[in-house]
Amino acid sequence: MPETRSINQNIPPKLLPNFVNLGTVLRIVLLANGIALLGLVSQATSPSNLLSNLLQGSALLQPVLLTSLLLLYGLNPVLGRIAYWQGMLAVSAVVAAVTLSIDLLGGDLFSGAGFGAFRYVRHALIAIAFALTLLYYFRLRAEALSPARHEARLQALQARIRPHFLFNTINAVLSIMRTDPKRAEIALEDMADLFRMAMTDQNELVALSKEVELARQYLAIEELRLGERLQVRWDMQDMPADALIPPLILQPLLENAVYHGIEPLPEGGVIDVRLYRNNDGLNMEVSNPAIRQATTRTAGNKMALSNIRERLDLLFDVEAKYQVETGADRYIVHILIPYVTIKAQSEI
Repeated sequence: MPETRSINQNIPPKLLPNFVNLGTVLRIVLLANGIALLGLVSQATSPSNLLSNLLQGSALLQPVLLTSLLLLYGLNPVLGRIAYWQGMLAVSAVVAAVTLSIDLLGGDLFSGAGFGAFRYVRHALIAIAFALTLLYYFRLRAEALSPARHEARLQALQARIRPHFLFNTINAVLSIMRTDPKRAEIALEDMADLFRMAMTDQNELVALSKEVELARQYLAIEELRLGERLQVRWDMQDMPADALIPPLILQPLLENAVYHGIEPLPEGGVIDVRLYRNNDGLNMEVSNPAIRQATTRTAGNKMALSNIRERLDLLFDVEAKYQVETGADRYIVHILIPYVTIKAQSEI
């Protein structure tokens, strides 16, 4: 199985929205309802008239909107393989067909005063206008997130993590250079392998197993410095072997756990790492001892974690979750991202 896969999912030349993405669906629902509300407000002659029109309009809009989204969800793989103009025609045709069908089923419920049978044409044209307006919005949004800007931003975010990663690993090796040269030599070789993995193309998703391997190599280096003070428990029984994730997600979480949870404790502590799949999501959870001190340590790792949040938002929109729980004795970071595989990625 290939180890990497492009993360550029919904950018040119694919300008149609991704109807599988939860963030896209939420934007469509909010924008459609917002545009409809503005139109009704502009036409209302009184508050009672506005309320009446709002109830009548929602009775047609909501079933049309939800049914269209369900159909487009199923057609999303097909829409991703055709030209943009063909996709526009297909989306418009789906929305118009759904509108006419629901309008016919609704009978007099959706009839407007003075429109008669023309209401069917009128409602279909309004639905097509809605669809084209929203498609234009998503086209502008896709162009704003063009490959060049998308790549530049990702590289900038990664660059903030890399120096932090580099300095900590070098310091770990330097700390044993004089006391145990042989072990330091082995550590340098491990670090070379570690950075060879870390230099993966930042526009690629990597296999979760490779990210775990990188994290283990990082922890091996830290164990040279901290010795038995650093203990790690891995729970990977339910880890999906075919999952793909953005590179350098797990390692900064472990670095934060070492720096803020283990290093300040003279007796050290235990880091718990749990990787598992839940429904259609991949969960990554890192837990370390919670240290309450009057003075906080430097914010380097917090910057790295902030960058992880921003990268997840950029790549997965609202489908990614980043949660932090601070208890009396444990600090837990929980990340949830869509479960992506080579096969699933090719269908988006």
